[in-house]
Order: sequence, then structure tokens, then C-alpha cells
Amino acid sequence: MEIKKIGIFFLVVIVIAGIIGCSADTTDSSPSEQKGSDTTEPKETSGGTLNVAYLAQPQTLDPHITTANATRDPARLIFETLVTLNENYEVTPQLAESYEISEDGTTITFKLREGIKFHNGTEMTAEDVVASMTKWGESAIAKANLGEHEWVAKDKYTVELHFEGPSSVIMYVLADIDQFAAIMPKEVIDSAGPSGITEYIGTGPFKLENWAHDQHMLFTRFEEYQPVDEPASGLAGKKEALVDEIYFHFVPDESTRVNGLLSGEYDFAHMLPYDAIPQLENVPNIEIDIWPFGIQALVFNKKEGLFRDVRMRQAVNYALNKEEILTAAFTSPKYFELDPSLFLPEQTDWYTDAGQEYYNQQDLEKAKQLLQEAGYNGEEVIILTSRDYAHHYNSAVATQQQLQEIGINAKLEVYDWATLLERRDQPELWDIFFTGFPTSSTPHQYTFLDTRANWPGWTNNPEFDRLLDEIKAQTSQEEAKALYAELQQLMWEDLPIINIGRNLRVSAYSDKVQGYQEFKGPVFWNVSISE
Repeated sequence: MEIKKIGIFFLVVIVIAGIIGCSADTTDSSPSEQKGSDTTEPKETSGGTLNVAYLAQPQTLDPHITTANATRDPARLIFETLVTLNENYEVTPQLAESYEISEDGTTITFKLREGIKFHNGTEMTAEDVVASMTKWGESAIAKANLGEHEWVAKDKYTVELHFEGPSSVIMYVLADIDQFAAIMPKEVIDSAGPSGITEYIGTGPFKLENWAHDQHMLFTRFEEYQPVDEPASGLAGKKEALVDEIYFHFVPDESTRVNGLLSGEYDFAHMLPYDAIPQLENVPNIEIDIWPFGIQALVFNKKEGLFRDVRMRQAVNYALNKEEILTAAFTSPKYFELDPSLFLPEQTDWYTDAGQEYYNQQDLEKAKQLLQEAGYNGEEVIILTSRDYAHHYNSAVATQQQLQEIGINAKLEVYDWATLLERRDQPELWDIFFTGFPTSSTPHQYTFLDTRANWPGWTNNPEFDRLLDEIKAQTSQEEAKALYAELQQLMWEDLPIINIGRNLRVSAYSDKVQGYQEFKGPVFWNVSISE
């Protein structure tokens, strides 16, 4: 593969990528990273079945229309992107053989790999890519990061992306895995409805065999998959389907996931309870994977209801003891960090403590004063939550109790995760919900910062948009970071969400599983099963 030409702004991207890559190296000592190194030498095809216990059923497998991890994790077995991220968070070609950024920074030309087959046996061409990317362009993340843009097929294997002006973030957004830019057949795109595609056909190493709702998804090896030749690295490089099939079993109850792993019913169990770790550490054939996730966030509905008034949001922020909420959710400071930043300290290009004076400063009298100023009169505040994610549920319970202490009439409404995702799209049905945001490569990937993304919660302050646009247009990372510090300060004053703090997550698997890694979610290609 060859990247033929590198424009000025791509050089900026490379510099950013290199620095982030160095940051990523600082986590090498984590169990997740240590085990991830196994994937550079994929094992021989083992055949057999990998049984995964996963905590929630997705609403859809269409990664264009949701940021939900429950979609991302299984969907990336099926779908691939033009470019992706290697283990150093560097942008790397995947379905594209190469790409070229014009000197004026307004056009990217992608040369596609030839002979790539979809799971339905047809060859991927430029028409499929244009149809897929045009549909993905309607996603919240694409709108927030690409602005006005157009995809054009130049010939059967060449696609151009035209956009408004130079950008230091576009290649990252195309490569990232959150609400990712999956390539699908044009006919699948053409038949998609408002709720997304109904046929899940991609180019990935596994194909969807069946989806037994509320029970499992079955993925089988795609025999015509064509991997790239480079060594596996992060989400890039050589990908191989080493097992015959993968079951994603939907197991919302975390104790059942633990017990199923111990009994051998499951080979891999995702998102385990923290209090189960001491027990698992004493089991000789179990490997524990502790991995960095991102932030735990309280999201306000700013489109309808009480929290359109910023004073109500500020009252909640002053009411909360964030350490108590994080302890309720993640049990121990071993698994969380109190920090106002959206980024890891190692992400030196973006990390800032701006807004620190508003973070974890519990002041109940000030909270009550703000409620009075906002005219709060005991109205019911609905907190959506789900037991499918115990840390979200426990955060919601702790928050309800703390809000009740200042006189807020907080009520929990508990649903399965798929139902919660449906209800959070309807602003008349809720006031607050909890969710997690994985650590991102750029601020533009946090959809709650952008008014134009129209993400649930509906941020409505155009100052966020202005700052995001200015950050994207910078050619100096120093200037971009200074603008981002302004944005983070604004986030803590306007509170589209409340960043409760950072957290780590825990998964575990049988020592029969070889080659597993975590990279922005569980990765099951290049994974084999030993007898």
C-alpha cells in the first residue's frame, strides 16, 4: 500500500496521531495492552465456536445510526471502513488501498482495493462506497465533523470526498469506530428505511448467520474474506476468522455472565461486576482484562422540560457528590478517576483541567438557591436507566438519592437498554439518563458538544459549534488546544452533560482463548480456541 501524496493538513493529522500514539504507549503496562500484543502473530485456524456473553442486545446492527457500543462491538465483525486505526491510533488504509489529500485540503481521493467481496458475493465498487458514505453522512458524528460535503465516484475503484475547507479531524472521524463509517452494498442502502438498514451485509471476516432476538446473534466465518498483508495492529492490518463461528449471547444479568464463564458455558464474558474480580483472580484458567473506557456522564434533556433552564442543570451539578456516584457505579478508586477532562492526561494534545472549579464541588445550599431562582416547584424529574448496564443503574440510583436531598422529586424509570435507546430519542419522555462515552481522539467526536449533531439531550448553545469549527480549522495544535480549553470551560458552565469521571472496565475469558485484544471494544478476529 502506498499513500501517494500528503498535503499540509494531513501532516498535521500525522503529527497529532504520532503524539497520541506515544500516549497510547504509556498504557502498555495494562493487562489489556499486554494481551493485545498477542494479535500481532495470529494463531492457526482453530475452528470451533467462541461463545461470548454480552450484556445487552443492540437496537440495530446499523452502525451509521447509533453511537451505542452494543451495536459497535458485534457490527465490526461484519462491516469495515475505508480507513481505520492502528494500535498507535494512527489512520491506516483498510478497504482503501491508498488515499491522497489535495494541496488545498478540500478533497480526499480514495483508491479502493480491487476484488473485495461483500457477504452476498458481489464486488465492492465506488458506487457502494458513495452510497454508504452518503448515508453515513447523515449521522450525528459525520454532521458534526464533516459539515457540508459530497462523495463522488470517479471510476469503478476511485472515490473523492469534497468538503468545505481544511480539517485536522476528518481522517480520524473516517477511521474511528464510534458510529463508524461502514461500507455496505448500494442495494442495501437503497432499501434502508428511517430506522436504518435491514440487511446486514459487509466485507468483514465474519457474516451474520442469524439473530434470535433476546437470545443471541450467530456470526460465521466469511470464506471469501480478503485480509490485507500487513501485521495486525489495533483495528488495522491482517484480520483472520480463526474460529468457525461466534455466538453473542445476550446475558443482561452480570452474575449469570460470571457463573457462565466459571462453568465453561461462555468462553468470554464482557463487562463484569467489579466485586467479582477477587473471585475470578483465584481461578487458574481465567484471564482478567481491565481496560480503559472513558467517562461516565449524566445527560440532560435540553429540548423539553425543566432542564432547558441552565440554572436547573447547575443545581444538579452542585447537588452531586461525584466520588460517591463513581463508588456506587465502579466500587473502588481502583476503577475510576475523578477528573473534569474528557481526555486522558496522556492525550497531551487535548488534556486540560479547564472548568475544574465546577467539578465535584458539592454545595447543597447553592444547589437549593439555584432551584429557587429557576422556579422549581416539585415537578417530577424522570431518570431513564437500565439494569443491562449495572454501572449506569447504580449511578442513577445514587443520583436519585442525592437529588432528593435537595428537594428534587426524582423518579427512576427502568428499561432494557434497547428500549431506553428508543425512549431517549423522544424528548417528552425523560429528563436525565446516564451513559458512557469512550475516550475519543478529537473533541469533535463527543456528539453532546455539537448542536448540529441533534444527539439525544439536544445541546442548544451555538457557542459550542463556533468553538468546534475554529478548533477544526486550526493548523497549529497549540492553538487548537487553547480553543479546546475554552470549550471545556464552557461545557462546565453550560452543562449539556455532567462528566462524573473516568472509569475502567473489566472483562474475562478462558485461557483456551488465544489472541484476544481490547481496542475500543472487544476484538474477536485473530482469536482462536485451544482444546
